[in-house]
Amino acid sequence: MNSYSLTLAILLAASILQIWGSALAIEAILHHKQDGRLHRIWLAVAGTAMLLALHDGYALELALRTGLYDLRQAVLVGLVALLMSFVIHGFRHQEA
Repeated sequence: MNSYSLTLAILLAASILQIWGSALAIEAILHHKQDGRLHRIWLAVAGTAMLLALHDGYALELALRTGLYDLRQAVLVGLVALLMSFVIHGFRHQEA
């Protein structure tokens, strides 16, 4: 696997993880009875995850259309997406 295809795979996985994290945060907003402060925090987390997923999608589109890519940034984005998804998943289960 060359660095270009590895970058595409990481960006795709990061985008999927960010969408999953956003869905978990939205589910936490809708299903749990919370005070207003915690509700706003979950809303901010969901919005942040959505924006990061959008960024990952734009980076993936740039790599696909023009061939411009950066493997180091893709690896960092992938790690951020993985860690953020685990954190959201963990906080959601801790709260329940």
